[in-house]
Amino acid sequence: MEPPKPSLRLLRQLSDRHVLGVLFEEPALTRAQIATRAGLSKPTVGESVRRLTEAGVVRDTGERTGGRGRAGTILDLVPDLGVALAVSIAPDGVRAEAVDVHGRVVSGATEGLALPTTPDRLERVLPEVVARAAAAAPGAVRVAVVSAADPVDRASGALVHLPDAPFLVGDLSPVPLLAPLVEGEVVVDNDVNWAARAELAAAGPDAAGRGELAYLYLDRGLGCAVVADGVVLRGARGLAGEVAHLVTTGPDGRAGPFTDVIGALGLREGGSTAVDTEAVLGLLEAGDGDAAAAATLDALASAVCGVLAALVALTDPAAVVLGGVWGSHPAFLERVARQVDAMPRRVPLRPPAVREQPALAGARQEALRRLREHVVTGSAAR
Repeated sequence: MEPPKPSLRLLRQLSDRHVLGVLFEEPALTRAQIATRAGLSKPTVGESVRRLTEAGVVRDTGERTGGRGRAGTILDLVPDLGVALAVSIAPDGVRAEAVDVHGRVVSGATEGLALPTTPDRLERVLPEVVARAAAAAPGAVRVAVVSAADPVDRASGALVHLPDAPFLVGDLSPVPLLAPLVEGEVVVDNDVNWAARAELAAAGPDAAGRGELAYLYLDRGLGCAVVADGVVLRGARGLAGEVAHLVTTGPDGRAGPFTDVIGALGLREGGSTAVDTEAVLGLLEAGDGDAAAAATLDALASAVCGVLAALVALTDPAAVVLGGVWGSHPAFLERVARQVDAMPRRVPLRPPAVREQPALAGARQEALRRLREHVVTGSAAR
């Protein structure tokens, strides 16, 4: 029995999706140029453009191509398709960026935070920053994607307070705070999960082992994201990858929670469970030329290797990305790699491909994807 043939309506929707995909990536094209880039016939593109124009998504710019031959009409997306917001809640502050359908950041706003951050403070700052970015953006806010430097409850999107969390004291729920400012969905996830997604996108579809990796984040906070089959694993409550309390090797070979080992090594900020990144970087600067610094770094690397051994045993990643200001430092990565080589099950280590605000980059990519899908489904419904 032959499989059923796709309906004419489905074929038209697929053609429209291809045309929009081309114009998302490269605005201001002729029908012939769209046909070439989309791999469609000119008549098919012509019909798709007609439908999308009637739906109010594509417009004739009024411009024509020059040169020899028949002049072509320049087509583009209408300018009021709206924007998506990528929002970061991080130790250094709250940042919101508005992204248009072409992936351009068209507005932004920031506000610094003092540590330790309280829910009361964030409840005031977060909507203020988002409102400023939205007000400066051209068009309505269709969706918001939030990255938070704290665990995030999978069901509600609320930030979860875990013991020894260095940044947020208490609980906060971004979704109800931002819902009045956004037409559609507000999506919230942990910052390391977003960084891992940015890493996946940077690796490209043909990278070896692309869909199987662990992203261990070592900065002022400690976190991890596990990617399996190209998907970030979040766990039943969204707490997968919270490694701060994972038991590892401490000073003198004594076992203890990862965060306690950091404290035992004297590498916490005063009055906080946050890692003193300046102290760690100072040790790395001194290196093997200072016996005390080298010993502390070796103990720190051993603790990290204990975490890596657990990750390798439980998730079998193709590679581990060491991110964060000291985790990705070449001298520290090399020190960890030496110890990993002695592990029963070794794993390739590498620094992140996305170094500039990786969590925000991942949130921005998801915001753009959701905005474009909103345009595609909206045009099909009209």
